[in-house]
Amino acid sequence: MTEALKTLVPHLTLVSSSQAQQSELQDLRFAPPSVLHLRDGEVIVYRRPNTPVWQCRFKRQDGSWHRQTTKQASIENAVRVACEMYDEARFRQRLGLAQKCPDFTEIAHTTLQELRRDLDAGIGKSVYYTYITCIEKYFLPYFQDKRIEEITHTDVREFEVWRNRQMMKVPKASTLNNFASAWSKIQEIAVNKGWISEKVAIPKLSTRGLKSQPRAAFSREEIEKLFAYMERWAKEGRLEVEREIRPLVRDYVEMLLLTGMRHGTEALGIQWNNIEWHTDKGIRYLRIWVNGKTGGRWLIAKHRAVDVLKRLHSRQKAVYDIPFERLFETRVPHKIFVLPDGHQPQRIDGTFKKLLRDSGFLKNGDGQSRTLYSLRHTYATFELLENKTDIHTLSKQMGNSAAMIERHYSKLTATMAADKLA
Repeated sequence: MTEALKTLVPHLTLVSSSQAQQSELQDLRFAPPSVLHLRDGEVIVYRRPNTPVWQCRFKRQDGSWHRQTTKQASIENAVRVACEMYDEARFRQRLGLAQKCPDFTEIAHTTLQELRRDLDAGIGKSVYYTYITCIEKYFLPYFQDKRIEEITHTDVREFEVWRNRQMMKVPKASTLNNFASAWSKIQEIAVNKGWISEKVAIPKLSTRGLKSQPRAAFSREEIEKLFAYMERWAKEGRLEVEREIRPLVRDYVEMLLLTGMRHGTEALGIQWNNIEWHTDKGIRYLRIWVNGKTGGRWLIAKHRAVDVLKRLHSRQKAVYDIPFERLFETRVPHKIFVLPDGHQPQRIDGTFKKLLRDSGFLKNGDGQSRTLYSLRHTYATFELLENKTDIHTLSKQMGNSAAMIERHYSKLTATMAADKLA
């Protein structure tokens, strides 16, 4: 036996697989035995015939045995690796964790499955689509062969350099926040599955990026033109699916502009039983309960939103037999933004982008691309500049803090008070 092996395992019990090998042990010129018993026989390191790599089997705390390769050709390294695997298995079993944490690829695919399951069930957030892209396009190709608990700070920093090269730009802070959230989601799944302990310190992704530019909004004139265009556009479409989804997108766009609600989970989750009439000082208002990023809240829709709801009601098989005036009283638990058969498209932003492209409103005068979020930004701009709505009232309507409204719309609030400041 080599001196290095004696030093590494001082109380090693040696068992050979043949009498010939036992005699060979008397002479140190020969190779070590093919079977080694460690840790009072609870760890066994062995080598199969004609195989250069050592294997091991060890006893778990519950008495069962586990087999695994050490991937080592050196006996000294094989003994060290086998003992480390034994210690880790005992430690994980005491904490009630899985015996072996899957590699990053398996954890990432499990995360993707859960994200898609939530989206299919209608309980997932629209930002989950962004998380899926982060995982599939960036995390998986880079970390696929690693174990999540072995990822170091250096690994994460090198990934960020690689990611920025792949994107061919320095990401904005909002983009980095999405990457960080997707990264946290993967860790959350690993903890929930018992693959790693919540005490395992995994380096975080940086969220320091370029400052986001103001969102591209619409002017009042552009909105009126868009409304007129959508009325014609919704009745067109070569394919049947286009003739079904275009009216829905028209109603969706108008409702976002008439309420300021968030697109995605908040808007798509609204049901008919979330809408009611609210009377104040003899005037009847349309009140809608929404639930999303910042929790649930009531918001007041513009009077014009009634026409949107009437169009939605007239197309849906589940509710069009109920008179519209009685619809809110019946408390029907069906979603409002659905196709005639009750199916809700997973994503609306693709059709919305085509709408903007066809209508010529895809970009503003500065070349910035508009998105569904531009509708919410437009609503806030109109309320502050045209309707002179105070910040605290607007924050309750939109589900944001007053500080956030003031931070993002500080230039507008100064303009709004120009008559007082001049």
